[in-house]
Amino acid sequence: MITRRNFLTGLAALPLVASLTRGAADAPAAFSADQISDFCRRLRPVGRILEMEGWFVWCIAPIEGPDGKTHVFFSRWPAERRMSGWINCSEIAHAVAASPEGPYELVGTVLAPRGPGFWDATTCHNPHIQKVGDRYALFYMGNSNGKTDTKRIGLAIADSLDGPWRCPDRPLLEPGEPGAWDDHCTTNPSFVRHPNGQYWLYYKSWNTRDYETGTPPVRGNRKYGLAVADQLEGPYRKHPANPLIDFSGRGGNRQCEDAFVWREDGKFRIVVRDMGVFNSEVGLYMESDDGLRWSEPKIAYRALREYVDQPPPPPQLNRYGRAERPQLLMRGGRPAYLFTASQGGKFMTASGFLFKIV
Repeated sequence: MITRRNFLTGLAALPLVASLTRGAADAPAAFSADQISDFCRRLRPVGRILEMEGWFVWCIAPIEGPDGKTHVFFSRWPAERRMSGWINCSEIAHAVAASPEGPYELVGTVLAPRGPGFWDATTCHNPHIQKVGDRYALFYMGNSNGKTDTKRIGLAIADSLDGPWRCPDRPLLEPGEPGAWDDHCTTNPSFVRHPNGQYWLYYKSWNTRDYETGTPPVRGNRKYGLAVADQLEGPYRKHPANPLIDFSGRGGNRQCEDAFVWREDGKFRIVVRDMGVFNSEVGLYMESDDGLRWSEPKIAYRALREYVDQPPPPPQLNRYGRAERPQLLMRGGRPAYLFTASQGGKFMTASGFLFKIV
């Protein structure tokens, strides 16, 4: 059955504007049964959230606050900069709702580019929020030249979700030496507190030279590594088994990005955006006993068109129709909602797209 939800908006509210959504049983079977994860089978599309006139919205990281409300930290940049604005003028904003499904009220900007002389001079992007002890840790990516080669992971810390956020003078994690698998950048952070008390930071990078032969590759291949620390603020030491997730050996420049890692029922679990393992419109789901060696990937979520009816894409949106930047709202140690970002929506920019996990 096709349904439409309508939400009233207040002066400061950023409404959840639902699209025409399909139930899971209505989604076409594009993959074999053994390729679909149980995680994927549990998803129920809710619709778009955080549709903001005049803005692209991306990277929506949720957390449940002590007030019982859903707080989200998300990337946004002016619509006139189009999609490419994420790399040179993004900021990180904070919004709150009584329910994960909205409507959301904008609190304000919490991290913005700091200008010349700072490592995050030109963009603040990729927020990932976690409560660690009595503090809140807001991991993010910044850069200093509006390009990918200065992308670095940083960490802002606050005692409250309302701030103030203490911004770092230096990045949390630097790239590797020239010729290393991660010599280009550090980005897409995902954090897990290990049962042994260590602080584990998963990160994405890629190489500008072939790290086995030393010769320049045709194009870099995105991989995931791990850095470990004994304190939240670091220093973080790169794991000797890196890169942990590497699909380059499968040919076709297969890769992944946008990881969210969590622990559930004694296992490490990960959701990432596929970049060619199956196709570039789906998510991947994997499991691990130790957080280092990961299972064969399965489908974490399908192409957006299998959940929602949308109008034809305008020419300026070349990523239209896929969900990216998966982040989870955890309740009682289990995933309750999957937050993603997708081009399109009411203003034909980009907004969040939300799934409930049943």
